[in-house]
Amino acid sequence: MATRPDSSADGRTGAVPVPTRERILLAAGKLFHGEGIRAVSLDAVAARAGVTKRTVYYHFRSKDDLVAAYLEARDPPNLDWFRRHYSEAAGDVATRIEALFAALAGAAAHPRWKGCGFLRSSVELVKTPGHPAMNAARAHKKRLEDWLCGLFQVARADGARELARQIVLLIDGGFAVVLLNRDAGYMDSAGRAAGTLVRAALARGREPRHGEGGGEGNGGGNGDG
Repeated sequence: MATRPDSSADGRTGAVPVPTRERILLAAGKLFHGEGIRAVSLDAVAARAGVTKRTVYYHFRSKDDLVAAYLEARDPPNLDWFRRHYSEAAGDVATRIEALFAALAGAAAHPRWKGCGFLRSSVELVKTPGHPAMNAARAHKKRLEDWLCGLFQVARADGARELARQIVLLIDGGFAVVLLNRDAGYMDSAGRAAGTLVRAALARGREPRHGEGGGEGNGGGNGDG
């Protein structure tokens, strides 16, 4: 059995046993993220993982299944990354959302940063919308949106679902523009826009609804005369 790496991402070094399927996923993930899905063959994945091509097919029916599994494996750690940076930030929900974008900008400033693997994969597979990897990418983005929506609902922001969709648009738009221009400052700009949206939604959420907060005979006003 292979060993879990101490520093390598493909499972070829270290002392802790790594199951063969996981070793293949680690190797595929490094190659797919570094070179692109279509540029990487199953022969290359097998060589990187230190197994035969037949072994790859034993664990994955096809390259399509391997690509989908690669994205599914990226889902939990990516969502955990967002949750961790949000929980570690100080301030209200708007400030914490801005902190998320600041963390994304910091990651994007690294010279080896290659953008969002889910979005890059969707571009490569644009002609096959029913591809299992496309389904995995959509599921990941939906889970991110749902998590954001939950945060905004707890904070009583107005239009929590629409706000979550807007923040996802800013995140993914930031990924695309930063990757194109190699300027992480665009992610900071997206963060400021996100903060503005969240603060406005929080303010609307605190406003008395029609018919609330007023005394008898004031026409359902806001109680200030």
